[in-house]
Amino acid sequence: MISFKELGLVNTRKMFESALERKFAVPGYNINNLEQLQAIIIGCGESQSPVIIQISQGARAYANQTMLRYLGQGGVEMAKELGFNIPIALHLDHGNSFDLCKSCIDSGFSSVMFDGSHLPYEENIKITTQVVEYARERDVSVEGELGILAGIEEHVKSEEHHYTDPEQVEDFVTRTGLKELWSNSNCAGSLAIAIGTSHGAYKFKVEKEEDIPELRFDILEDVRKRLGNFPIVLHGSSSVLKKYVDMINQNGGALEKAFGIPEEQLRKATQFGVSKINIDTDGRLVVTAMVRKYLAEHPNHFDPRQYLGPARQELIEMIKRKNKVVLGSAGQAKYIN
Repeated sequence: MISFKELGLVNTRKMFESALERKFAVPGYNINNLEQLQAIIIGCGESQSPVIIQISQGARAYANQTMLRYLGQGGVEMAKELGFNIPIALHLDHGNSFDLCKSCIDSGFSSVMFDGSHLPYEENIKITTQVVEYARERDVSVEGELGILAGIEEHVKSEEHHYTDPEQVEDFVTRTGLKELWSNSNCAGSLAIAIGTSHGAYKFKVEKEEDIPELRFDILEDVRKRLGNFPIVLHGSSSVLKKYVDMINQNGGALEKAFGIPEEQLRKATQFGVSKINIDTDGRLVVTAMVRKYLAEHPNHFDPRQYLGPARQELIEMIKRKNKVVLGSAGQAKYIN
């Protein structure tokens, strides 16, 4: 067993306090490999943004749980070496059991999510409460979820949206202990809600980008009023940037009718108390687009560094832009202490 503090990580407490006060969203960027981690550290370091490095259940299995512990620690040390003074949290994304959340906490994660959104309401409360009780003793932050996002992200799959019911949120955060975690502990409780964002690259069943429906800001505003100064999280918030979709398709790919969340809507959400926005698909698209392009232009090259290097650099630039233009997190690290 190891504490996140020994690895130089932080939990999300002070990040969320600052985000709520200054009306920005902390980026939750998902990783699967070394190049993605390097890009996130450099992109957030150069833009002076706090960051939550997110590991899904599938990514943990892919990269190896022991390796991830040292990757997290290595990311912190890399940031220091490069002179970046930014807070870094390591977060389990979409944990599907108490045992998985416990294992991540015991291996140095500073934040975990239990996703019980597909369970009956009372079962979701029961397991989220178990996670909160275990995490609180170790100063680890916990994210719960109410409502179901459409789309596919590894083991998380749903054909349709099930919007968060604002009338349930107060009961949920109170009975699970998430509210108490936020109001009276050294870590943070937060709640992921469903207002129309979706997982994956195929978020909407529409033919044209202009047909993308607006997020349910009425639900978000109602939840905000009921929870007050409490961190809200949006999952499935990649914008599926057309530049990279086109690049993939121009170099042998076949992504059709892939649309994401308009960036201006995400920026608007930060003004309603959304303190964390998750971005996974956009990172995958950038890397895949650049690798496809490079290999198409250099068919005789085979050194992974030759094609992963440009992909990493492009991901750095995307992250810096997201932090500045979309999330508002650029330049915010200096206010978190």
